[in-house]
Amino acid sequence: MVRSLWTAASGMIGQQASIDTISNNLANVNTTGYKRMRADFEDLIYQTVRVAGTPATEDTVVPVPIQMGHGVKLAATQHQFTQGNLQNTENISDIAIAGDGFFRILMYDGSFGYTRDGAFKIDANGQIVTSNGYKLMPEVILPENFIPETLSISQDGRITVKIPGVDDAIDVGQLELYRFPNPVGLSSIGENLFKLSNASGEPIPGRPGFDGMGKTIHKFLEMSNVAVVREMVAMIVAQRAYEFNSKAIQTSDNMLATATNLKR
Repeated sequence: MVRSLWTAASGMIGQQASIDTISNNLANVNTTGYKRMRADFEDLIYQTVRVAGTPATEDTVVPVPIQMGHGVKLAATQHQFTQGNLQNTENISDIAIAGDGFFRILMYDGSFGYTRDGAFKIDANGQIVTSNGYKLMPEVILPENFIPETLSISQDGRITVKIPGVDDAIDVGQLELYRFPNPVGLSSIGENLFKLSNASGEPIPGRPGFDGMGKTIHKFLEMSNVAVVREMVAMIVAQRAYEFNSKAIQTSDNMLATATNLKR
């Protein structure tokens, strides 16, 4: 009887974790480059009351075991790296990735972060940076007197601009993308950034549009891949599962009360 209380309690805790994950997805429904998270669960250890194959008589054995479960626990939360919708912004510093790959960002501590968020800015030095001032790597420094309207980024990552007095566009940089053997192993650190981990593997650099890399789409942004309707349905399922487990606790409590009141 006590087992059922703790088993149902573990179910309520698990469904709360599911709601937390769904809430984070909905909160980031308009976050550029955000990848929805999924909560995975696994059942807990089982108490084996009787092992399958135990002799029942001289000539027969028990065909199935008797095992009592102890509930559920959160096993993992992982990002779903499916492509988000592309939105035309007409902003000269916006870049979307259509396909596989991440932009590499230089952090303040000298380490690298990786992102799908292409909402870049141009700082006072003509460098392409993130909204928090982190530099896009490899560094891209635009000429001081370039004409903003002429900034162009091809699908293979080549950056060109025009400057006054020169008829032809000049090359000012080449974008690189990075992919990972196991992207779901990346660690989220906030600010739309990921960091590599022992599970993700080492980054594999490449030119956009080649060797399995995605293409760079200028003046577009990749939106969140969160589907609101799907998240709302998942929320309803989690809420009902939470209620079922609470009912199991109430039922177990009533049964304990009945047993307690047998002798009066």
